Amino acid sequence: MLALARSLYYYQPKGRIKVVIDQRIMGALSTIADKHPTYGFRKMFYCLRLQAIRRPEYDWNHKRVYRLYCLMGLNLRRKRKVMLPKRSPHPLAVPEQADEVWSMDFMSDSLYNGRRFRAFTLIDHHNREALWIKTAYSISSKEVVDILDWLVGERKIPKAIRLDNGPEFRSARLTEWAKQKGIELDYIEPGKPTQNAFIERFNRTYRTEVLDAYLFKSIKEVRDLTEQWIVHYNERRPHESLGHKTPAMVA
Repeated sequence: MLALARSLYYYQPKGRIKVVIDQRIMGALSTIADKHPTYGFRKMFYCLRLQAIRRPEYDWNHKRVYRLYCLMGLNLRRKRKVMLPKRSPHPLAVPEQADEVWSMDFMSDSLYNGRRFRAFTLIDHHNREALWIKTAYSISSKEVVDILDWLVGERKIPKAIRLDNGPEFRSARLTEWAKQKGIELDYIEPGKPTQNAFIERFNRTYRTEVLDAYLFKSIKEVRDLTEQWIVHYNERRPHESLGHKTPAMVA
């Protein structure tokens, strides 16, 4: 006969008890997150504190709750919608001269290995001339301003630039630069790309004849072929809306 203490029959390893409590906490956090997806940690923790008044077993330590809160990925920042000001763009029209109105936009594609890259496109409304196409893995608002600043120095300052409501185009850097140069930023209404039809049509041509026509192994290949295509587009490719003339002929 073994002389064993009675308490040994009721003993449970501490690790098992910890797992059970952690699962209970995660279940409570998941319930609150499903009902209130905008709640942060503090709001969730004090919800548990209120529940602990009726259920004393919910009186968990805040450090333990926060550890499980992060483990569940609830601490990730949620993307919030931004309220845009009301947009009233001018009617889309062909200017009488070059460098009166420009349009710019962003495109995206991927290399053969699946890595994504972006393309910043810029054209002149008068003759649909391709002023610039920059391709890179990422393009910041500073790079956009640098390109525009260089073009303004080489050409003329346009009266307006038509653009959508992308984050790079709504940056304080671009807004301040345009204000200093006396350029109007003519934003289109959200969800209405037809209000920027000239650049949208240009982007479709660039995608059809370059981006969708080749499998690129590197960003250098994209840039080299894009540079060759810009010369062809501006100087040798006839444009239907220009009476089958090239942008260079119209300019």
